[in-house]
Order: sequence, then C-alpha cells, then structure tokens
Amino acid sequence: MRRWWNIVMVLCLAVTARAAAAVAPDSLVHALLRAGYTGNTAYQLLQELTSHAPHRLSGSTVSLMALDLAQHMMRNAGLTHVRVESVMVPHWDRGTVEEARLLDASGHPIGPLAVCALGGSVSTPPGGITAAVVEVHSFDELRSLGKSAEGKIIFFNRPMDPALPDPFDAYGRAVEQRSRGAIEAARAGGVAAIVRSMTLAHDNVPHTGAMGYADSIRKVPAVAIGIVDADRLSGLVARGAAPRVHLHLDCATLPEVLSGNAMGELTGSEFPEEIIVVGGHIDCWDKGAGAHDDGAGCMQAIEALRLLHELGIQPRRTLRAVMYMNEENGLRGGRGYAVAPGRKGERHIAAIESDMGGFAPRGFFVKADSLTVARVRRWQPLFESLDAGKIETGPSEVDISPLANQGIPAFGLIIDAHRYFDVHHSDNDTIDKVHPRELEHGAILEALLLYLISESGLR
Repeated sequence: MRRWWNIVMVLCLAVTARAAAAVAPDSLVHALLRAGYTGNTAYQLLQELTSHAPHRLSGSTVSLMALDLAQHMMRNAGLTHVRVESVMVPHWDRGTVEEARLLDASGHPIGPLAVCALGGSVSTPPGGITAAVVEVHSFDELRSLGKSAEGKIIFFNRPMDPALPDPFDAYGRAVEQRSRGAIEAARAGGVAAIVRSMTLAHDNVPHTGAMGYADSIRKVPAVAIGIVDADRLSGLVARGAAPRVHLHLDCATLPEVLSGNAMGELTGSEFPEEIIVVGGHIDCWDKGAGAHDDGAGCMQAIEALRLLHELGIQPRRTLRAVMYMNEENGLRGGRGYAVAPGRKGERHIAAIESDMGGFAPRGFFVKADSLTVARVRRWQPLFESLDAGKIETGPSEVDISPLANQGIPAFGLIIDAHRYFDVHHSDNDTIDKVHPRELEHGAILEALLLYLISESGLR
C-alpha cells in the first residue's frame, strides 16, 4: 500500500510541477510586475555589488571578489550548479600617477587638465612628457600635417555627433579616436595622444575605455580628457596660443592572470540539455563603480531567474545566468564560455544579454534568421503591455557574439540610451544614476522572454 501511495504522490508532484510551468503568459506578466516592483531586488543586488566590488577591472583582486559575490547572490536566488568556469584574462593597472598640466608657449603653468589613462596605455617616462599640442579631428587631417606633427602631443578632438538620434551611433562614429589614436599619433611621429572623451555630457569628467597598439609601431601613452578641458585646450589652439602639456602616467600591463565566468541555473524539467543563457559582463573599468556598465545587466540576469524561481516556475529548458569576465578589454569571458569543455553535450537555443545600461527598457534586438524573428514578434503584444514592444533586428551584444556567430539566436535588451554616455566608462557610473524601477523593469522583461522561449522554443 505504501508503495502505491508513493507512486501516486510522485505523479501528483509531477502534474503540479508541469502546471506551474504552463502559466498563462498574461497571468505571468501580472505576477512578474507585482513580484518585481514590490521588492526591487535587482537594485538591492546592484547596491551590494557596487559597494563591495566597485572597480572590477579584469585581472584585479576586486574582480575576483565580484565573482565570489555573484555566486553568493545566485545561490540566494535559488539557482543551482553555481560555479566559476576558468578563463585567463589580461591585467592592466592604472597605477597611482595620472596627471596632466597645461602650460603656455613659454612653459609657464596655466593649470591642471582633467584626464585619465586609456585602458591599456603605456606609461610615460618617469619624469613625464612635455610637448606642444597639435589638434586634429580625423586621422586624415593628422596625416596631412606631415612632419609638423613630429614630437607633438596629438589632440584628437572630434566630438560625438549630438544630432544623431541614437547615441550608440554617435559613439560608433567617434570611438576610433580612442581605440586607434595612439597608433596614429605614433605613426605621425607624435609622442602622446590626448582624446576627447566619448560622451555627450558637457562636464569635465574624463571617460576611459579600451585602446590598442600595433606591434610594428612605437607605443606612446594615451589619455582621455574631460569635455570642458577639451574645449578649453581647443580654444587656446584656435587663438594661436601654442599651448603645451606636461603628461605623467605610471600605468602598466602585467602578466595575465586566472579568472573566470560565474554562472548558475534553473535546470530544465523536460529538456535540461537545451540551454537559454542570460547575462552581462561582471568586469568594469576602474572608474566609477560599474553600475550601468555592466553591473546592471548582471543583476538583471540574476533577478530574472530569481523572479521565476520565486513564482514557482519550473522551466522546460535550462535557464542559465552567466556573469562574463573581461568584456571591457579582451572579451576572454565571452569567447571562453562558447568553447569551454562544459559546453560538451549542451545545446544552446538562445542567448540574452543586457549591456546598454540599466535605464528604461524598450524591447529587444534580435540577431537571428527571419523565421525566428517572425516567431518572436508573435509575442510582441505581451511586451507592448509592458511598454517595451520594440522587437528589432540588430547586432548581438558583445559577450554573446561568439554564440551568435555559431548561429544561436541572440537577444539584446533595448534601453533608452540618451543618458548612457553621460556615465559610460567614467567616475559618473555610480549607483545613484540608476533608477530602481527602470532596472527592475529590464529584469522583468528578461524573465518573460526566458519563460516564453523555455516553454515553446524558437523553432
């Protein structure tokens, strides 16, 4: 009799679990809104991350603390198989000296300039560099100067175009100055590069970011300059004042170190080998606290799974949150995840990432074939009910791009981007710039998308 009773109980539990998974989508929307907005847990998680691990540049001790903290958060959220998959990452250190002083043509001091080293820059000689400044707005303009650029500090001063409606478009059209400015400055015979910060805000906070060198060209130091001081320096050049700049940095590139991607999951009840991954990059630049870039995306991923777990949803397919390491200066985490031994026997059916900040969400970019996009658009009314009905084709987010390149459908959270570059890669990127409801709304959207894909797949 006991044996038959046990069988009946198992069957009842199975039916109950399946019923929990098969929630009507419109009912789930209401449940997610109530659970999400009542707790605003994503913001609480982000507060914890930014206060305990604010400067999470890959290779740093703080970045390893962030991995430990993320695992703790995932366990508390009810996720299982919480772990770190190892990856080797670069290690660049900003150092303790980061200064620039503006001088007149005779070498007399005028005052300090607000600068910060670009990520990956070499240091100056121990005593610094002092040289005249040449202002240019493009690489072609620099090349046209010929020998007159030799021995000068090259000042790249092309702003992000404020007339473009999409700030990311404006960023894309200007950022080559930052990424290749040191190469082109050295090619022209310059001794250093100063780059106008990649921002539309009119303040004096410099914005760092990744830059590169060419093996065949001499390496020169490179810094970003705050917008107010960029305009100040440009004004002096325009008046023929022949300004000079003294630049002193002690940053360094150190040997690579072992790091990893933190992950945890809700295991699928029917197709556990089919994976839907959601995440963001846990690393950030060592300016500000990495609240929007990309602590927001990481905490939204954990919160999305926590919400589903709290509501008793048992997904048909495995939902996995991944905190990628090293998006900012190497993409080792995203690339490593795609080819890790742990992928053996797994089949990813979708990848989702939020890496455009924790501002108000508007929908999703989709990188997939036309049939998949059409299928996703059938769910558009549900997202419209959340005031986030944009379903647009577009590029993959960076960390999931290796998966997208394998043909796996990739989704990026669309956000209201007008304020993003006010904080991006700068000391402005702090928790007080994040609104709890906007952040939570993104997590709710991700939770809904995860559920819909888990229930019906994309084929």
